[in-house]
Amino acid sequence: MIKLRSSPVLHAVSKFLIPPILLFALYVQLHGEYGPGGGFQAGVIFAVVFILYALVLGTEALLQAIPAHVMRLLAAAGLLLYGLTGVASFLFDKNLLDYSVFHADPVTAQHIGIVLIELGVGMTVAFSMLAIYAAFSDRPSSYEDGDA
Repeated sequence: MIKLRSSPVLHAVSKFLIPPILLFALYVQLHGEYGPGGGFQAGVIFAVVFILYALVLGTEALLQAIPAHVMRLLAAAGLLLYGLTGVASFLFDKNLLDYSVFHADPVTAQHIGIVLIELGVGMTVAFSMLAIYAAFSDRPSSYEDGDA
């Protein structure tokens, strides 16, 4: 059986694929306001890039690039951004989710509010998935001992 970490082909292919996948995640994030996609889908795609990185180079390399405490902090920051965007209207004595507090033009205000909400969702999904992967990938597998 081929180990992922020892395959030069997988190293080369992953180095080739990671940048376009990240660009696609950014596209899905920013295009989610106008079409299919958005924060959840972009967050999953973003997390998949780093999970691919971890599968090829090892979880240790992932945790060196993004430490576990940073993953948890960014997941919480995304949730905070999502929540504060929703209740920002309360600070200016407006209705819940009234995005007019972000700009005088209602259309521009709506765009800003949706982009902030989607960014918060994307951050929370991506870094939560990475934290879960990092937590479970360090566990020893029963298949490593040749039991299968």
